Amino acid sequence: MLTFVKAQAASLTASTIDFLTTTFCVEVLKMNAVIGSATGTILGGVTNFTMGRRWAFSARSGKMTLQMYRYILVWVGNLLLNTGGMYVVTTFTNVNYLLAKVCISLIVGIGYNYTLQKYFVFKQMDDDI
Repeated sequence: MLTFVKAQAASLTASTIDFLTTTFCVEVLKMNAVIGSATGTILGGVTNFTMGRRWAFSARSGKMTLQMYRYILVWVGNLLLNTGGMYVVTTFTNVNYLLAKVCISLIVGIGYNYTLQKYFVFKQMDDDI
């Protein structure tokens, strides 16, 4: 259970960076919401990998290069799911882009990211949930 809580804390930190970046890009830089969201997702991904490896999954003993390749593979799926979700929701509904991003991020974060990070990216770690 502790691994899950730590992973969610790392995810929350990464999501905060993601959301702040997205908001800055859209509101200040006047970027398109999908491009702003992708930019936020990139910075959030770097944060999440670093925190996941060093703290949440305590995976420093694993080969960082292999973990990075695995993380990038999972992260590309994350980027596609989040960006695709943003495109669909912001194009076909009148839902505010931040509300859309929150909902999409929660679904992708718990259903996709946590599972693949635990059992694929940092799989050599303990199995407590």
